[in-house]
Amino acid sequence: MSDNMKRKDKNKLIRILTSTLLLIFAVIEFNISLIPAVLKIGDFNLQSLLIFAIPYFVIGWDILWKAVRNIARGQIFDENFLMTLATVCAFATGEYAEAVFVMLFYQVGELFQSIAVGKSRRSIKKLMSICSDTALVERDGRLEEIACEDVRVGDIITVIPGGKIPLDGEIIEGSTALNTVALTGESMPRDVGKGDSVLSGCVNLHGTLRIRVTVPFGESTVSKILKLVEDSAANKSKSERFITKFAKYYTPAVVFSALLLATIPPLFLGIGNASIWQAWIMRAMTFLVISCPCALVISVPMAYFSGIGTASAKGILIKGSNYLDALAKCDTVVFDKTGTLTEGTFTVTEISPVGISPSDLLSLSAGAEKYSTHPIAASLREACEAQNLLPCQSVANIKEIPGYGISALADEKKLLVGNAKLMKEDGIEINESDSEANAVYLSLGGEYLGRILISDRLKKDTARALTRLGSIGINNIVMLTGDRESEASRIAEGLNISYRAELLPQDKVGCFEQIASELCGSSVFVGDGINDAPVIARADVGIAMGALGSDAAIEAADIVIMNDDLNNIANAVTLARRTRRIVIQNIVFALSIKAAALIMGAFGVVGLGIAVFADVGVAVIAILNSMRNLKK
Repeated sequence: MSDNMKRKDKNKLIRILTSTLLLIFAVIEFNISLIPAVLKIGDFNLQSLLIFAIPYFVIGWDILWKAVRNIARGQIFDENFLMTLATVCAFATGEYAEAVFVMLFYQVGELFQSIAVGKSRRSIKKLMSICSDTALVERDGRLEEIACEDVRVGDIITVIPGGKIPLDGEIIEGSTALNTVALTGESMPRDVGKGDSVLSGCVNLHGTLRIRVTVPFGESTVSKILKLVEDSAANKSKSERFITKFAKYYTPAVVFSALLLATIPPLFLGIGNASIWQAWIMRAMTFLVISCPCALVISVPMAYFSGIGTASAKGILIKGSNYLDALAKCDTVVFDKTGTLTEGTFTVTEISPVGISPSDLLSLSAGAEKYSTHPIAASLREACEAQNLLPCQSVANIKEIPGYGISALADEKKLLVGNAKLMKEDGIEINESDSEANAVYLSLGGEYLGRILISDRLKKDTARALTRLGSIGINNIVMLTGDRESEASRIAEGLNISYRAELLPQDKVGCFEQIASELCGSSVFVGDGINDAPVIARADVGIAMGALGSDAAIEAADIVIMNDDLNNIANAVTLARRTRRIVIQNIVFALSIKAAALIMGAFGVVGLGIAVFADVGVAVIAILNSMRNLKK
């Protein structure tokens, strides 16, 4: 067994092996009589009973205790009660070996269950371990180790090499590489330095950091993630709720059926015949062992739990198994554009000069925009810097014209940098259409110099991610955006998807509801911004791109993609579908085998050996089937 095996499981394994050896000895002694029969009363061999009782109590004392304790609490009809009743009846009818074997095999099944659950918990346990309880805080010139809950916004904390970042903040001193695998599932370290924001849960690989705390512990990234994981168990799928309700009524029904099976036939077949009574009591006992619903009660939640655990290891946080079910049924995915399909930042994508070099056109525009805080101005300066150019130094008398652009002087000539309306206002004829999106036009001394196109670029993995969705049968992909028609059209045509543009947040909700009303499957929306939160909340499955996404979107979402990798949407859908297939396989397999075995057990066709397989054997097979979900 693995070194990671829990002490409880190791103890159970020792009990199983000990009981097995004692059972083998008891069977040999029963058939060969190695020990003289000194405790025999008539035909009743008390000595054999005691020899078989030893392995029985070694392996089954905890089951007996749970049954008694639950009966005292009014919780009668559970698997502990069924195992106890069946094995005690076996002892009462002289089937000593069968009684021990039933309890032994049941405990083997419990061991398999515990190992399987432990394996599926491993990914989530790794996630839960990202939380630090304390932080080193600078107070009065010295470092104090205090609880994270007591750290205030604005406090300066120190994180040593190898330590976990306990709270979100901004680096004010130091540089390092961060291991972000616990948050994003990405193994590549991220380099950070002074001025960079860092998230709680990351591991400082080298270099001491001084960090100014920006949010309280309760609102930090690690706290939100842990809350998502802890709350996921409360959101059960329909299959899990059905199994829970099914077991509630099923167990007492089969107990009373077994009671009727043990009493009614002997009353008609021979009320005074002891052998008939014994035969039907054995059938009833077999019926009880077969009827135990543990295969369903264990394996169905196990499949969902392992699915959620596997997803978390890939940076996909799923808030409940009900969302896995809903995601498995989706055939349409609706995306937000900015920050989801695109990078969400303006970038120079095209320079079209007229009678001037591209570098001079870019330098002139950056010189005119050197004082502006507008995102387009910032993108012009960044593009100039990226090409190792300096903004034109001769630009002076800069004036910003709201809604139009910039007016300035360059070499004593009038310089205009702005949109098509600014050019038209000054009588400058341009070659491009006035409706061109996010274009910056330049003129100098009344002459048109060209344009610079500013666009929001697609993320590098967008096209591949949408292709992957198509490969798994999701061909209906829609983009909703508040951006202008021309820009939305450019993005949608490049990706070969449909779109709706110029939507306000409330328009997005109405548009999404219209799309959802036409679907056969569940509705899925993927977004990242505050304006996406209403649509994410409205969808059957709302997915937030978590690493760069807003708090509002993450709170409203049912699934959070922590590493912003769009390919993880296809991964999540594939995992959800596989989980659903496993659940259906387990339900059909368990009910089919049990139904057949129950009928054969009631008519005496099968004995306790087949009964044990129909219970514990089926449970073990179903659990192993559920564990397939742990494969990434």
